[in-house]
Amino acid sequence: MNICSVSKIIIILHQIPIYRQIMKDLNRLKIVLVEQKRTGKWLAEQLGKDTSTVSKWCSNKIQPSLEVLTQIANVLEIDVRQLINSNITTSN
Repeated sequence: MNICSVSKIIIILHQIPIYRQIMKDLNRLKIVLVEQKRTGKWLAEQLGKDTSTVSKWCSNKIQPSLEVLTQIANVLEIDVRQLINSNITTSN
């Protein structure tokens, strides 16, 4: 499968309402940063990442990898599970 095929699949998935609902607010990063009185800029500096990347994570436009999510949890001194929204439900 080439990159064009993957891009087309992603575009199609984003058009499916249930996919958009599942992907919405997948992580709780923004909430945790507010609770700890930290900023996205501060987190970006701690991780050596671009502030625009952290901003996209906070707004759930993109998701960090599991490895990065673990790094975020370590920097924030919390359990990684606190960064994941456990209230996501799907209907059958």
